[in-house]
Amino acid sequence: MDVERAEAALVEHYPRLVRLGYLLLPPALSRHRRALTAHALAQRALPRGKAAGEEPPVPRQRAAGDAQDPAAQHTGAQDGDERDADAQAPGTQHGDTAGKAADLDARDPGAVDTGYAYLRLRVVRGALEQARPARVGRWELGWMPKVRPVLPQVAGLRLFPGAGGTDEVALEQALAAVSDAGRAAYVLRELERLSDGDVVRLLDAAGIAEPEEALREADGVCAPPGSRDRALLESPEFDACSLQARPTDLMRRRQHGRAALVAVVALGVCGALLGLPGDTWGRDGAAAPVYAQNPAAERALDPGELVRVQAAAWRDSARTDYTAWPTRGELAGDEELLRRALAVWARPGEEVTVTATPGTYAGPAAGPPQLLYAGEVDGASVVLLYDGLRIVRYAEPRGGAKGAVGLDFARADAAGAQDASAVLLTRSDGNARYLLAPWVSGLAVTDLLKPGAEATAVKRRTDGVTEPVTGPPFGGDSCTTWPALEVTSAGGQGAYLLTDLAELAPAALTSGNPAAELAPATSKAARAALARTACHLTSMAGAGVRSVNTWAFAEQELPESNGTARWVCTRAETWRGAGAKTLLQFQAPVEDPATPGSVAAQVEDDPACGPREPRVLSGVLWKSTGDSWYLLAAASEGVTSITASGDVNASADARQLAAKTEQGAKAELTATLKDGGTLKPLVP
Repeated sequence: MDVERAEAALVEHYPRLVRLGYLLLPPALSRHRRALTAHALAQRALPRGKAAGEEPPVPRQRAAGDAQDPAAQHTGAQDGDERDADAQAPGTQHGDTAGKAADLDARDPGAVDTGYAYLRLRVVRGALEQARPARVGRWELGWMPKVRPVLPQVAGLRLFPGAGGTDEVALEQALAAVSDAGRAAYVLRELERLSDGDVVRLLDAAGIAEPEEALREADGVCAPPGSRDRALLESPEFDACSLQARPTDLMRRRQHGRAALVAVVALGVCGALLGLPGDTWGRDGAAAPVYAQNPAAERALDPGELVRVQAAAWRDSARTDYTAWPTRGELAGDEELLRRALAVWARPGEEVTVTATPGTYAGPAAGPPQLLYAGEVDGASVVLLYDGLRIVRYAEPRGGAKGAVGLDFARADAAGAQDASAVLLTRSDGNARYLLAPWVSGLAVTDLLKPGAEATAVKRRTDGVTEPVTGPPFGGDSCTTWPALEVTSAGGQGAYLLTDLAELAPAALTSGNPAAELAPATSKAARAALARTACHLTSMAGAGVRSVNTWAFAEQELPESNGTARWVCTRAETWRGAGAKTLLQFQAPVEDPATPGSVAAQVEDDPACGPREPRVLSGVLWKSTGDSWYLLAAASEGVTSITASGDVNASADARQLAAKTEQGAKAELTATLKDGGTLKPLVP
């Protein structure tokens, strides 16, 4: 297929290709960015050179009346019928076959035009490439926006398609809930009218590993039926060729314009002063050249100045934290690798993917950091460094080959023996490898959803690197298991639990009243409460969490002899102090001990359930097995009575309250404390 034919197909079907690209692009992009990227995908679909070296999958021929595959080709008889139909008066046809064939071919130009089929394949492949998660070697970093297209570009305006109705919004939400491959399968089948076999072939050519699974996912999309005249995918809501324009932030543009003018004037004045003769500063003033003749900066970049700790130093150390970790790894003496790691830490280039937990400074080290590990893990060269405040992980392709480079920062100041027990080395295909502290004598994996099951021992190498460990189901639709690390310490800490929350340092799991000393969440009661809490921990992932405490602050006998419920408060403390998350649950009796509890409230940056405010009040509407509705409320110790007002007027001289009510009732709760004060429930 030559480029002229493809260009003719692009000109003829440009709006259709742009609509297809707009629907397939990740919903996380803004509508302005999706519209411009859809145009870029369509414009870049033309083959390079004089001809394309790839055969696109063309929909197979079907009978003309087959409504399942509207991409059927014309037969000779149908063409004749259509020519006869053209000669008639508008609105008349020579039979159903010709009318259906003409309508179906108009819907799927790829059935008769290999040029369009080629362009469609290129647009689908480009849109799916935009949706793929970023990777560093074998590590999956999650989805992030790709580089903006060079053309088209719009300055000073925000462009987006016209707003649709409730059906279009519902369809957009349904498509955002499925995977990128599932969304592509749905759009190709509903917009392009391709058969299932043609969709599988096109997705396979576009690079989808399991196109049949994408089809099954598309079958589960619950979409409104659309109108009588057209499908929802053909509505103006998804037409990136009919755009509305709005201005960008005008006040910010004015501020930036004034700032730019001031900067230009200042640069002109400085240039004039620097050109004057006499004993004046150079063009960089008092600053030295970058990282030159500055002893502290030079030492921070020198692999020979790295702090290295001996293997047995932790036994005599006054501190049991990262400062006592010995230097390990077979590449600890590779000065070239270490020099690259230190240089990238100080000056990360555009090719480096930099991540940092919230509240973590991502700048260079103030002096020579401590080397914790340098070695090859899962096809990558990994370097772990510690500067007293942060754990820094550097990763590059094995052997120093050029490729994607990752630089990750995690805050780790004032860590204790439990906090500094393990650091993530790699994460790949849902599995993770850790580097363990020298005082860890045993490691096992336990499923938090199965508190009575035996833990599985984890092997580790002599340098402290573990075998691959299954991680929690981050980003998954189901939560059937939650692996956690059961750590045994040789330093007198006993056994304790750690869980991966998508960060370098796993979070410690504790249990108990925050007003007292917290204990590891290893007791039978703590594991029972944690089994119904674990699947809620996904809301705390990636927030710089240091520890998660689960506190069963009250138990309540349910009306109508429905058993005993448990009220649980889960609080995630962060390394930076701010940003703590609190989750209140009502855990009614269930047959499956891993059934997640009902979330009564969820707040952030609130002192409740923490050491500063170890008191809490909560309430829910609950339906009994006898189909009666009740207002249930419970509070922590120190409460003498609870009062409800509003749709429910009731009180109890105890820490629990149960009052019969109706579905949808609203009530305001107030608890009275022993000292005469009052306590209100948490409000999101």
